[in-house]
Amino acid sequence: LLASSRRGSCIRQVAFQGFLLGLLSLAEHAGWGAPWRIWALALGSIGVKAVLFPWLLRRALRDADVRREMEPFVGFTASILVGVVMLGASLWIGTRLPLPAGVVSPLLVPVALFTMLVGLFLIVARRKAITQVLGYLVVENGIYLFGLTLAEDAPLSVELGVLLDAFVAVFIMGIMIYQINREFDHIDADRLTSLRDEAS
Repeated sequence: LLASSRRGSCIRQVAFQGFLLGLLSLAEHAGWGAPWRIWALALGSIGVKAVLFPWLLRRALRDADVRREMEPFVGFTASILVGVVMLGASLWIGTRLPLPAGVVSPLLVPVALFTMLVGLFLIVARRKAITQVLGYLVVENGIYLFGLTLAEDAPLSVELGVLLDAFVAVFIMGIMIYQINREFDHIDADRLTSLRDEAS
């Protein structure tokens, strides 16, 4: 995600990430013998994150006719270097956080932290609105990873509520991207900021 300029490739990567998160829900809680509510969470996560969100984003991408991120605020090589620093920081912080009992892997928290940091970086460092939406989804995936450690204790309605919130946010963002592109013939966030400054 940090190195790619192709929007279609980034959408596929986020979809694959969502698919892996669904499988991780099962692996974290006894695999095939997981309780029904973990199965519901895993299947719901795969359906929303790996199928529905990518479909909505591909539609927005097709309507906006944007294929590449040409001039990001932070270049792709620099983005990879920042990613390496964020990975190191996530591993360091993860070793200092106490883990709840029953967590399968001590890497779960560092991976969740790294995923959230990458998502936040994409939101800040990219110009295209659709890439910023992808960053929002990556942040939500990181939050979901943190939630996996407590999935058996939290009510299923809370977990499904988070998925519903993410669905509504991505749906609204897709509509906004389409409308912005139709009105202004571009979806560059910095040009929209300068337009706001001129209006005020």
